[in-house]
Amino acid sequence: MVDHVSVDLPPSPLLSIEGAVAGPSETPDAAVAWHYGDPFGEQRAAVERAAVVDRSHRFVISLTGAERLSWLHTISSQHISELRDGESAENLDLDLNGRVQHHFVLTDLDGTLWIDTEGERGPALLDYLRKMVFWADAHPQAAPDHAVLSLLGPRAAELTEALGVEQLPQRVYAAAPLSGGGFLRRMPWPTGDSFDLLVPRAALGELWSRLTAAGAAPAGLWAYEALRVAALRPRIGADTDDRTIPHEAHWIGDITEYGAVHLNKGCYRGQETVARVHNLGKPPRRLVLLHLDGSADARPATGDPVTADGRAVGRLGTLVDHYELGPIALALIKRTVPVDAKLEAGPMAAAIDPDSVPGDDGPQAGRLAVERLRGR
Repeated sequence: MVDHVSVDLPPSPLLSIEGAVAGPSETPDAAVAWHYGDPFGEQRAAVERAAVVDRSHRFVISLTGAERLSWLHTISSQHISELRDGESAENLDLDLNGRVQHHFVLTDLDGTLWIDTEGERGPALLDYLRKMVFWADAHPQAAPDHAVLSLLGPRAAELTEALGVEQLPQRVYAAAPLSGGGFLRRMPWPTGDSFDLLVPRAALGELWSRLTAAGAAPAGLWAYEALRVAALRPRIGADTDDRTIPHEAHWIGDITEYGAVHLNKGCYRGQETVARVHNLGKPPRRLVLLHLDGSADARPATGDPVTADGRAVGRLGTLVDHYELGPIALALIKRTVPVDAKLEAGPMAAAIDPDSVPGDDGPQAGRLAVERLRGR
């Protein structure tokens, strides 16, 4: 029997910092700060200078054992069997129909594979991993004594002394140990200068104080979410639903492509759907960036329908105010909807950002091969 794992985490100790305003109530983000009094200034700092964001409500799993990489490789979508010490990747767990169940980031360091994922989904992911171990030398365990911070901005390189490292990782997904425990990992999003810190939870306050004293601006999750949405990076559960397949959410790609699904690896659950869509079909929806009319008195909510001429054509994901772009949102929209379609999300008029629509309307390689075999 699988042990019960609780999703409940206490409010972050960083919520006691002066000016901290908790995330929206009745959401997972209520456990961390949404902003510290200057939401747009915090976003600007994360883009132009340096800012630190509390993401300690993410669920952390430690995976040990000599077969940890080869075992996880067989049950997930990314090619990680040859991951080297100090390297990271993004990964997915799919169901039998290829629908996304979990998105997670992993780092292998000093004999432990660290996994972090959305807080409310972590227990289910851990339960699944434990059920799939069977006879492998792999041991997944919850690690509530560790937490995640994110450091953003081009001046993050000036904070090495506060971090206790000689230099920041230069390669995307590279990780380096921190002297106080945990590690620092370079990420490809939400900005070009993004780093995750997975550290002992007991050290959160001290590390936050060192970073802010050295010049990093305290930034709430609002800033992180605005930059993530602008970068067209989905958040599972917010920008996906129970029908989402990887192709719809831009998760196709190996580690070098900053994706979460390797197209040429061995069998795993859901692979048949991934291969079929890649080779023969098109995903029914695509994740796009919406620009919204900010003059409306009310706003829609995540999960609300996006409509065209009163007909539902999509699902609204994360909606957030960006310091330069204004109200923006991610949405899963039917592929057949024209880029210039006039859309509505609740009371707000919406328009698709044309730069967010991939130019992939040509025939698939597999489809072309079938047509050649038929002499067409």
